[in-house]
Amino acid sequence: MKIAIGGKGGVGKTTVCSVWAQLFANEGHDVLAIDADPSLSLGAAFGLPAGQSPKPLIEMKDLIEERTGVRRDASGTYFRLNPAVSDLPEEHWLKVGNVKLLVLGALTRAGGGCACPEGAFLKALLTHTILQRQELVLVDLAAGVEFMGRASVQGVDAFVVVVEPGSRSIEVAANIAAMARELGIGCIGAIANKITEPAQVDVIRSGLSGIPLLGTLAYSKSVQEADLKRSPVIQADAALVQELDRARRRLVDLVTCP
Repeated sequence: MKIAIGGKGGVGKTTVCSVWAQLFANEGHDVLAIDADPSLSLGAAFGLPAGQSPKPLIEMKDLIEERTGVRRDASGTYFRLNPAVSDLPEEHWLKVGNVKLLVLGALTRAGGGCACPEGAFLKALLTHTILQRQELVLVDLAAGVEFMGRASVQGVDAFVVVVEPGSRSIEVAANIAAMARELGIGCIGAIANKITEPAQVDVIRSGLSGIPLLGTLAYSKSVQEADLKRSPVIQADAALVQELDRARRRLVDLVTCP
């Protein structure tokens, strides 16, 4: 199973990705968790100390030049749109407990969505992990719709949008879900996070009409403190983990049941 997790920045995508990765791994699945967000916070959510997270592949300029066939100082030249990347996950992932963590990073400069060697490299690597890897893959995507625009997640079994109470968050989640449908992703679900009162859930449901709400997470000060301390999120709030486990099972049912 391949699951992509998206949404507006700061809504809790990384929390969902890290907890789900460990819950799946605890069941015996071979799990590959991919950090495709420029904030590079997935390692911290697993409890990795600062400096111990793998170097993002997007920062490996020599590797990108080698695989795309373009020099760093070249401009306006041709480069490979489908560079060879199949050997890279094993070379660059880090085992964190029973989960394999691969840090891709993301383009951050202006115009990062356009055709460029770095973009081709990231898209090829993400496409390879989604379409050809045998592990259960979870992808923590960059905030917003950038990855959707480049169709980098086409082929996932499920797309989950994380949304918090707020019109901008709901709008971004709805746009992402619409783009996921356009890409042919059949299973789309949502998780409401940072809820402080029941009425907020009703507003989110209304804004995400037609998208099943997999779970509702109350605002958790413990998760915020875990983030500050770089301690494992899965150990921060037992109630939140239980609700995420229920949401995970609902998603599996949606993907596997006809």
